[in-house]
Amino acid sequence: MSAITDLNDLRLFSEVVEHGSYTAAARSLGVQTSKLSRRIRALEEELGVRLLNRTSRSQSLTETGRQFHQHCLALVAEAKAAKDIVDRTRSTPQGTVRIACPVALLESGLSGIIARYVENYPDVQVLLDATNRRVDVVEEGLDFAIRVRLPPLENTDLAVRQLGQSIHILVASPRLVARLAEPGSIESVKGWPTLCMASSSERFVWNLVDAEGGVRSLVHQPRLATDDLVSLRVAAISGVGVALLPRELVEADIQAGRLQRLLPGLATAPALVHAIFPTRRGMVPAVRHLLDALVAGCEELNW
Repeated sequence: MSAITDLNDLRLFSEVVEHGSYTAAARSLGVQTSKLSRRIRALEEELGVRLLNRTSRSQSLTETGRQFHQHCLALVAEAKAAKDIVDRTRSTPQGTVRIACPVALLESGLSGIIARYVENYPDVQVLLDATNRRVDVVEEGLDFAIRVRLPPLENTDLAVRQLGQSIHILVASPRLVARLAEPGSIESVKGWPTLCMASSSERFVWNLVDAEGGVRSLVHQPRLATDDLVSLRVAAISGVGVALLPRELVEADIQAGRLQRLLPGLATAPALVHAIFPTRRGMVPAVRHLLDALVAGCEELNW
């Protein structure tokens, strides 16, 4: 016997048995009686056995049909259970969400937003990859990844949702500022020890924009260069040097007096904090609600 190619025929057969006639089953299913009858005959031909005894006035199951019907009921029940799982997943947040996010953004407030989301939705599990590397959302099976990029964003087949904006500002510890005297221009920072993001060319340049849109640049040789913004923040607080860091990462330190902003009229051009994901189509509530929470949370953080 060949494999059954259309499992929907098993459901149709079960409907005929449950309703007691082709006419009643066809009326319930909203199909023509003749079409339903042809499907059941085709099923019998495919199986090579008779499932129903038919007369002009009645129908009854053969012994094989009776046993086959029991298995059909089990398959229909399993199919319904599978659909119920999908329907629940589509209606309420549940299941596993896999995401990736740079460490500095988590330190800047996103970790708190994600924690609140997990607390609010106990049926959701979030698998978070805290990483500074450029992840491949599709290849790594992620629901979305969070990135920070200067506009315009690169052309991609991935969907994008903006969460907020990020600017970098100059900061230093109050002790260092007291020792070296607060600078009045970017040129006067040349004599300061600096901390900077690593550069493959080993040429270190800060490009800052003033209120009129003019660019002010500073070429410098940092005492510490790393691709970890959190390490730069710690070094800045310790008084090692002046650093150009994301405002959202150091805002609490400025408020607490651990860091002081230098040259408040200068900052980097705004970069876009955004989530990238394979598609908006078929996005389950757990992912959609987490993205909504991140957008709302970033707005509260004034990003």
